[in-house]
Amino acid sequence: MDTIAAISTATGNGGIGIIRMSGKECFQILNKIFKPINANEEINGYTMKYGHIIDENNNIIDEVLVSYFKAPKSYTTENMCEINSHGGFIVERRILEECLKNGAIMAEPGEFTKRAFLNGRIDLIQAESVIDLINSKSEKEAKASISQLEGNLSKNINEIKGNLLDLMADVEASIDYPEYDIEEVTNNKILSVINEIKIKLEKLSSSFKNGKVLREGIKTAIVGKPNAGKSSLLNNILNEERAIVSDKKGTTRDTIEEFVTINGISLKLIDTAGIRNTTDEIEKIGVEKSKKIINDAELVIAIFDGSQTLENEDYEILNLIGNKNAILLVNKMDIVDGSLVINELQKYNKDIIKISAKTGDGVEKLYDRIYEMYKINDIELDDGEILTNIRHKGQIDEAIKSINAVKDTIDNHMPVDIIEIYLKQVLADLGKITGDDISEDIINEIFSKFCLGK
Repeated sequence: MDTIAAISTATGNGGIGIIRMSGKECFQILNKIFKPINANEEINGYTMKYGHIIDENNNIIDEVLVSYFKAPKSYTTENMCEINSHGGFIVERRILEECLKNGAIMAEPGEFTKRAFLNGRIDLIQAESVIDLINSKSEKEAKASISQLEGNLSKNINEIKGNLLDLMADVEASIDYPEYDIEEVTNNKILSVINEIKIKLEKLSSSFKNGKVLREGIKTAIVGKPNAGKSSLLNNILNEERAIVSDKKGTTRDTIEEFVTINGISLKLIDTAGIRNTTDEIEKIGVEKSKKIINDAELVIAIFDGSQTLENEDYEILNLIGNKNAILLVNKMDIVDGSLVINELQKYNKDIIKISAKTGDGVEKLYDRIYEMYKINDIELDDGEILTNIRHKGQIDEAIKSINAVKDTIDNHMPVDIIEIYLKQVLADLGKITGDDISEDIINEIFSKFCLGK
């Protein structure tokens, strides 16, 4: 493989910048551009040397520290080095250009991790967990990604594959030695094993509901009529003036989306346009969009003005909520008690919390209620028993379908060699999760989502 190079740190000014190289010619290229202070010092793996990066005219580009990683004990299993320079676009770019001038080629997004996968250091689950870890929005999501990076989910999948391989050995024995009357015994064993496997896979598949919460956050719509306090609540939660607050109705005409983590739970907050009847065409579009968001939301936070009796717009919101997970907030408790509104809302069998979006009073109670609704402390993140990746869920669901096909063939008294075909399909479905049997196009698509230099 060609020697690749890329800037691995984020664009912009920083304390340090890291330029990575990986490949057979890595050290040779480095020797052309790096002038160590102690030139006679032997290069060993897992060492760091101090010196300068120079150009072809021996001009110093930067003062650096260089880390050496000798194959196969590196991230990619190839010779690798990391040039730690001063942070800044110009310096990092000039060092990268020197690497490219002297024989390296520009790395594609995710190519370092892709090489780690192709060279067998990690499987595809672990590779995907790298980008999941980078994109984590909460500690629990990061913990789930680390668990998968450590190979816990892979271990579970590989154990199931091992059970399948043992089973297929027995099946092949019954095919190769038909003179022995073991078909009935073989079929009973197949049913026993695949039923156990199906239970494990169904448990993994069902865990995706919690995994999706970890990965994507809970899609949460903040709704209410104009001036009920939606934008004030959003600003209070985010602790910044993110949304415009005005006494004029119809100020919020489009949605505002922000991610926030509350007690370890990620929420995708959507501040919607105030729901009301209006003749303003632009505002109408915003209102219709708000209704659609309510329909798609996993959680609705509906806010009501405690200083007024409920109006038609309020009742429309309550009808839109229907049977959805919803928390009803009675706002402006800093100036009124809101008892009339509370008494009316109690008819709808929803959680009711009194707040002041202006002062923040009662917002902690909202956080506590969300936590109680979606707490995920009971998820065992260390044993790999949770799916966070929709590709993995899709393949597990395909494996479950293939298992059902195995059972159908047995129920229909099909020959053992037909049963074996479907068992192989189960194995292939699971192999696509770990990367044992997957097309180059899918591999390229997966790693294209990575950042450059990772």
